[in-house]
Amino acid sequence: MSEKQTLHVDRYFPSEDYLKDRFRRFSRQLGFRAETAENARAWQVQLRGKVAELLGLPTMISCPPNETITERVPCDGYERQRIEIRTEPGVVMPFYALIPDDLKSGERRAAVITPHGHGSGGKLSPAGRTDIPAIEKAVAHYNYAYGVQLVREGFVVFCPDARGFGERREKYYQKDDENNFIRSSCEILNHMAIPLGQTVTGMWTWDLMRLADYISQRPDCDPQRIGCAGLSGGGLQTLYLCAMDERIRCGVCSGYFYGVLESLLEGASNCSCNFVPHLWEYADMGDLGALVAPRPFLIETGTCDGLNGKSGVDNVLAQVNIAKSAYTAFGAKEQLYHDIFEGEHRWHGVAAIDWLKKWLT
Repeated sequence: MSEKQTLHVDRYFPSEDYLKDRFRRFSRQLGFRAETAENARAWQVQLRGKVAELLGLPTMISCPPNETITERVPCDGYERQRIEIRTEPGVVMPFYALIPDDLKSGERRAAVITPHGHGSGGKLSPAGRTDIPAIEKAVAHYNYAYGVQLVREGFVVFCPDARGFGERREKYYQKDDENNFIRSSCEILNHMAIPLGQTVTGMWTWDLMRLADYISQRPDCDPQRIGCAGLSGGGLQTLYLCAMDERIRCGVCSGYFYGVLESLLEGASNCSCNFVPHLWEYADMGDLGALVAPRPFLIETGTCDGLNGKSGVDNVLAQVNIAKSAYTAFGAKEQLYHDIFEGEHRWHGVAAIDWLKKWLT
């Protein structure tokens, strides 16, 4: 028998309780507390500016998109185009555009951006690439092909690869085995970005804002009717894009709206893309939701979603109520909807698709 290599520790001295206490004492310094529409607008300007700074948006560099269409594939009721644009000098975003077959020449349709989450292979899952076995499994498990669901409702749909996913994986994950194909390099990107004053979440938000620029210039899209809908990490991207860009007229955030103390501080093993330096000192998720007001916003929550935190749906409801107070201040309570469904972490879509149709078409 080999000699014992470790020492038994009778008592540990971790720091989590201290950090939770610090969160309770110092968090939400710019949390929503306004009661009138005028004060709510002033608060939005203040918090939006602070969040932009924390995300690193002012450090990012604009450039012409230089659109390149590389592929056109006929599908069932729509055409799938693979397109590349530049979002910063030297930074390429590949995405699929799903174009309904019944789109008439000269017609401008409502457009929906459909960001993906983790375990998606990037744009492949929202775009319904079930011809790829690993994607077929992801689509079945998470009801992930919401981009296809939306193009079949008549929207022009855009399914982008977020930085670190799909064709944008960093070199450590550029392998074709199923594990690396599905995974992302968010953590590596944040390690590289944070010391340079940027964040993964900021990169994603910036790229989607540049995609909105591109959509606004397309002859088949109405720039006044752009929406965004996503699951999990796609819900994260939807929340931040809607909070930071008022051109997004309607949003659906699925599986990503909860109090960060339970879901991210206690759940600190979640992907690093959830963590923006200093953010919790100023805002919780409900405050980000309040930045969307009074634009229509739907939140999907599965009752058995493990990301909700130890108190489950109650941890979500507390944040929804913060956002609701902003919609109340704007006199727009009907423009915030919380769809709670029986189930786990997945795209529900039952109320969401009708919501997008109601507000965008």
